[in-house]
Amino acid sequence: MGQLDRFRKLLGLNKGDERRSTGRVDAARGTRVLIIDDSRTVVAALSHMLRQSEYLPVGASDAERGLELAVVEKPDLIFLDIVLPGLNGFAALRRLRKDKRTADIPVIMISGNPQAAEQFYLERIGADDFMKKPFGRAEVFSRIAKLVHQGMLRPREEISEQRPGVEQDDDIRISDDMPEITQRK
Repeated sequence: MGQLDRFRKLLGLNKGDERRSTGRVDAARGTRVLIIDDSRTVVAALSHMLRQSEYLPVGASDAERGLELAVVEKPDLIFLDIVLPGLNGFAALRRLRKDKRTADIPVIMISGNPQAAEQFYLERIGADDFMKKPFGRAEVFSRIAKLVHQGMLRPREEISEQRPGVEQDDDIRISDDMPEITQRK
């Protein structure tokens, strides 16, 4: 209980912080998340948010490297940008869905393009959700909660510790083609 909540309780104002009282639904600790985006800023910001909730983010700056990591890392969830150098996000999504090793991984497409037509098209080719840039923490975790409710990601209660064989550290793992981004201490 935070100081504000204690103060409110002391004054008989038992209404706590709405953000905390809603009971966010998280995916299991150790959930592996692949972020495919050519913006280092997006990869770093999203990784930071995910790491704070005890997820294990990995980043790639293009679709080709992202597809390789999807097979090697076996992520539980993929955030995939639409506009990428080389192979675009639409083509990458098609490849993910055609490959039996990656076909069932939930994919949340992300884009800064304000056109709503993309969202309809993405659903037709197999995206599980769509998120517009810029996005905030609440948006990211509401998308994850939706996947948990749909049974596409394990809820936090099912796994209390990280998955066996997965090392956890304070640094973000980024693919070899991106400069390493580390958490400041």
